[in-house]
Amino acid sequence: MIEIADYEAVIFDMDGVLIDSEPLWKIAMEEVFVSIGCPLTRQDFQHTVGLRIDEVISYWYNRVGWDNYSEEEVETRIMQRMVELIHQNGAPLPGVIETIDFLKENKVKVGLATSSYTVLIKAVMESLKLESSFDFVHSAENEEYGKPHPAVYLSVANKLNVSPLKCLVIEDSLNGIISGKAARMQVVCIPEKTHNPEPKLSVADFTYVTMTDLLIDLKNK
Repeated sequence: MIEIADYEAVIFDMDGVLIDSEPLWKIAMEEVFVSIGCPLTRQDFQHTVGLRIDEVISYWYNRVGWDNYSEEEVETRIMQRMVELIHQNGAPLPGVIETIDFLKENKVKVGLATSSYTVLIKAVMESLKLESSFDFVHSAENEEYGKPHPAVYLSVANKLNVSPLKCLVIEDSLNGIISGKAARMQVVCIPEKTHNPEPKLSVADFTYVTMTDLLIDLKNK
């Protein structure tokens, strides 16, 4: 069972963990890809969950390709649409605010390690009113490699001045779980609800249906 006394820091992923943004990503990507003549569907994007957006675009360019638009132009369009959708639809997932408050009350450091770019982190923090809730926020856009490479998690642990062995990660995707485990951290998986059932998520150390369930478990210890 999970015990908060075992950890000095909890590091959250953002998309699908703090905010139900995976459906928004799929809306934005589908709209933009269709607009450039590349008819990918939301189901296609299951293959790229957890990657940075530049990696997602490169993945699809190498597999299906398109004309007249650079990868950078496609990325800009998707990012602009995402900011709009976050401001229109942004709300914290159940248990998020309460869990962060509980951790802070118990003197546990709170970090954020996400594949999303800084402009989207800003939009989410504003929409969820979490601007002052994290001790350190970091985007994999500032790393040479995104998830599933462990760099983003290791950077957050370093900035928090906490050993990776004393960090607990909260993730929703396989790439994120691999990233946290590669950083030698223990990982909670709260599967994003639009993902296909993925048996490989069982590599996480703990699994909960919602963050509220995780919080109940933490409080019971």
